[in-house]
Amino acid sequence: MSAAGTTAEGVPEAGTTTRDAPGSPAGGHVLVVGEALVDVVHRADGTVDEHPGGSPANVALTLGRLGRAATLACRLGPDEHGAAVRDWLAESDVTLAPGSEGAERTSVAAATLDGTGAATYEFDITWDLEAGPLVHEGALAVHTGSIGAVLQPGGAAVLELVRGAREHATITYDPNARPSLMGRPEDVGPQIEELVRLADVVKVSDEDLEWLVPGRAPLDVAREWQRGGPALVVVTLGGDGAVAITGDGGTQRETTVDAPATTVVDTVGAGDSFMGALLDGLWTEGLLGAHRRDALRAVDPVRLGRVLAGCVQVAAVTVSRAGANPPRRAELAARG
Repeated sequence: MSAAGTTAEGVPEAGTTTRDAPGSPAGGHVLVVGEALVDVVHRADGTVDEHPGGSPANVALTLGRLGRAATLACRLGPDEHGAAVRDWLAESDVTLAPGSEGAERTSVAAATLDGTGAATYEFDITWDLEAGPLVHEGALAVHTGSIGAVLQPGGAAVLELVRGAREHATITYDPNARPSLMGRPEDVGPQIEELVRLADVVKVSDEDLEWLVPGRAPLDVAREWQRGGPALVVVTLGGDGAVAITGDGGTQRETTVDAPATTVVDTVGAGDSFMGALLDGLWTEGLLGAHRRDALRAVDPVRLGRVLAGCVQVAAVTVSRAGANPPRRAELAARG
């Protein structure tokens, strides 16, 4: 034991939570790369709300609320929407990476909710990534996904960043498809498949898989993805929970978890909060960092089940209230 709450490799022991400055050797941090924007939510009753959001930003926010050091590389403008996003992130202790505030304007997503609370999106967004190194050895993991991973010109820069980060960081990826912006599956499929091959962990919804590979069972696609590179592929099934696929040497294992019963207000940010909780759980289990890649690939079902149970708990809280509003650590503890 090198310090209280950490292993000799410098990662937190299972069951511990820490907050360390980004880059500190004891705890490290997660770098999240991708869009931050404002969701303009049109509800079925005719009301309209505005909430800061963006898939990667929601992941960073979830990590911050769970007490983890998270840094977000995004693009914000000098406008009211940008100020709202900055304040929202700061309240949850998320650090903005240098170069994140150089956009001409802050992007906007219009979300329309149906009677069940499910959201469809239309986007007014531009995306690029500030030149220069963003990743350093303090990053235990680098997460990207959704629009920021594929929309050009920033998507190409994100791909190169991910390739370079694999040397010392766990790579996590969530395709989080946005058909209205991404176009046809064949337009973005090659980029998504390349990121899947580079990733150690992929989180994907069954709906995304149905859109990306129509006509095939989502779990069959996920199994194929896992054989192609990632140590772990997690498929979320909405109210039916999630399935995690792991394997090494050609033998795959599947671990399932049910979603807790909850009243759904809307689904905005649900998958992103699941992703943030997935990173948090893997961090707690000491499975983040390139030096833990073999351990991640060999993770046993009991440990993985603990991680997934935390993910569905966090997502259930998020869908029970409006907007991307994941719980804080203390709130989860109070709920038991």
